[in-house]
Amino acid sequence: MISALEIAEDLWKAQGLPVDFLKHLKFCGDPDTAVQSSFKIGAVAQASIGVAGLASAYLHYLRTGVEQSVTVDARHAALEFRSHEYYTLDGLAPTEVWDTIAGLYATKDQSFVRIHTNFPRHRKGVLDILELPDLPETTKEQVGAAILHWNAEDLEKEAISRGLCISAYRSFDTWDAHPHAKTLAHKPPLTITKIGDAPHRSLGAEDRPLQGIRVLDSSRVLAGPIAGRTLAAHGADDLLITSPTLPALFGIDADTSRGKRTTQLDLNDPTDHTTLKNLISEAHVFLQAYRPGGLAAKGFGPQELAKLRPGVICANLCAWGWEGPWKDRRGFDSLVQTATGFNQAEAEAHHASLRQDEPVPAPPKLTPRPFPFQVLDYAGGYLLAFGTIVALCKSVTIGGSWEVRVSLAGVGQWLRSLGRIPPEAAFIQGRSLPPKMASHGLHPEIQSLASNWKVSSASGYSEMVALKHPAVLSVTPCVEKEAPVVLNAHEAKWL
Repeated sequence: MISALEIAEDLWKAQGLPVDFLKHLKFCGDPDTAVQSSFKIGAVAQASIGVAGLASAYLHYLRTGVEQSVTVDARHAALEFRSHEYYTLDGLAPTEVWDTIAGLYATKDQSFVRIHTNFPRHRKGVLDILELPDLPETTKEQVGAAILHWNAEDLEKEAISRGLCISAYRSFDTWDAHPHAKTLAHKPPLTITKIGDAPHRSLGAEDRPLQGIRVLDSSRVLAGPIAGRTLAAHGADDLLITSPTLPALFGIDADTSRGKRTTQLDLNDPTDHTTLKNLISEAHVFLQAYRPGGLAAKGFGPQELAKLRPGVICANLCAWGWEGPWKDRRGFDSLVQTATGFNQAEAEAHHASLRQDEPVPAPPKLTPRPFPFQVLDYAGGYLLAFGTIVALCKSVTIGGSWEVRVSLAGVGQWLRSLGRIPPEAAFIQGRSLPPKMASHGLHPEIQSLASNWKVSSASGYSEMVALKHPAVLSVTPCVEKEAPVVLNAHEAKWL
């Protein structure tokens, strides 16, 4: 069975980075029992966090000649992949992010669908399909009764046609036969491509690996913001730009904006459009997590960015990839898990773990089992951060403008390729995750790995307690900067 360190080594070598630098990467703890899953999600957490940290150390080495170790604990890495639930503001737990009708539902054809209705437009659209009123009192029971009139894939197709977020429940075999799965087959989870010429980037010595690097962060929920937060943790000036016309998820945004500065621009407004263009002209990295072509339609595609700012790193994340029939489809981690077979495979493995001395008959229909955290989002975010830092290194050593690509579905294909953990080891020996809160605040295990953050005055809060960054760099440890909490705490300008 492949180890977390071997996974990290493969990721590192795939980008042509110096193999001897891997000696600085240290892993501790057992990732396969750090969390309960039959897939190597603990190892993926440790490896993706590890390579992002090691790439930061390598960039620091290019800038200063100083080498350092990077250490990642398996359990800390697993908890990090649920960080948006493990923080407090003035002692209070995060607000609930899931809409009241979001979740899993049985269908007419003895299958399931998962619906994602956390944003108002998506909620209203789904309720319109089901011919239900978009009212606060609309219940899951009403939604469930309406969905029972639909076959799973028929409802999924109807939702896709309306730009909504519903996934049919599939097995691996069913997914593998899907045209989009064939598009994703055998593709790496991360690609870094040169998209333009530019001189070698000159970066002087600084105290932190990414100090002086300007990241224009145009991302939302959840993987893209995780990538930006990681860059900020290693010293980058991450300016998170969101639209004042789009809904936000405060419970997630408060966590994923830690260490960033936040502002809002409406790209349909000519003045704000010009402001963004001016910011890009001085940025080193442009990070975005909208569907393919979304920002290109506004004039901010990779080729346009490379012309506007030669040497720029375009870091792009989407749900389903850049090719295939679903490339324009909206998606979120939970929907990708359901559509691509993971929920069924995990349910079968969990049922198998219940069979101790004698077999336990499987029920006619196993309930789909999601992962204990949103591994595709978090791993996707850390891989995007890793790729971005690697591209920065390439801009120093060989010059050029670069595009980095990661998709949630691609991360899923990669995770599946890493093999499985036997059911008993996964669910009997594997550790459960602590609850969001204990009786008197954060759970003791979370508290032991947390630190205090200064909160922006614009937020109305005074204190934030959140998990420390799990990659420990021996010379340039991550430093907790300000947590803006809200999305409009700063001016739209560089420091």
